[in-house]
Amino acid sequence: MVKEHDKGPLLGQQVAGSHFYDPSLLFPVPRANARQSLRNGCFEAFGEDVWHAYEISWVNSDGVPEARVGHVVIPASSPNLVESKSLKLYLNSLNNHTFASDQEAVSAIIEDLSQVVGADVVLELFDVESDEFRGVRIEGECLDNCHKTLLALRPADADSGAFRPVEGSAKVYTHRMRSLCPVTSQPDWATVVVDSRGTHASSSELLSYLLAFRDHQEFHEQCVERIYSDLWEQLTPEYLSVHALYTRRGGLDICPWRCSEDVPAPRYRLNRQ
Repeated sequence: MVKEHDKGPLLGQQVAGSHFYDPSLLFPVPRANARQSLRNGCFEAFGEDVWHAYEISWVNSDGVPEARVGHVVIPASSPNLVESKSLKLYLNSLNNHTFASDQEAVSAIIEDLSQVVGADVVLELFDVESDEFRGVRIEGECLDNCHKTLLALRPADADSGAFRPVEGSAKVYTHRMRSLCPVTSQPDWATVVVDSRGTHASSSELLSYLLAFRDHQEFHEQCVERIYSDLWEQLTPEYLSVHALYTRRGGLDICPWRCSEDVPAPRYRLNRQ
């Protein structure tokens, strides 16, 4: 059973890895708290949080360690997200545990994560050389070349009508997204992809807005929901998706995706991850 760890939350603490399988290491973070701070005080969109896990290992029935990589998919409708350090510690606690098969390992991980986030989690395991984990190039226009025309940076949560809707559609991205961990204040880097149809923001306004997250402290999932909400409220597009592909930390990277349509999140990853 997953429960609050006996020593309290592990966030921000120096913690030795567990030698034994320990689901209590998983730490839930309620989504509602951050969503109350958005423009309309709530969040209304579809989406998923896709984790790429590069260090999944356990011992098989013959006493030989197995090594896998995997996709973990958590629905944005879940009441909780899972804190990344706790997920790393939990996965490491599996290293000396015996599972008779991949399916037995998958079932255990799914059960533990689903209980923590409060919704059904999906896990797919792959061989470490699987093409599923090859980096890809992003389609669309890179915003990073329009830095000479940037507007003045403003706080990421500023209530400002800075976006002037432009008719048409645009799929754009920047590799320069940086936000700060709300626990350690350390930087988190990402590529952010914005796909908008019907109306969209100008390149300079959007890049200026995204770069303003450089000193903004929120979890990755919360940053993406703030970006989506601000664009949706100010641009009122026919379609909008915001996808952030954060770089790897502790054998994990996360790619939160929020969309106006109820479809599966993209599963690709980038070379920088």
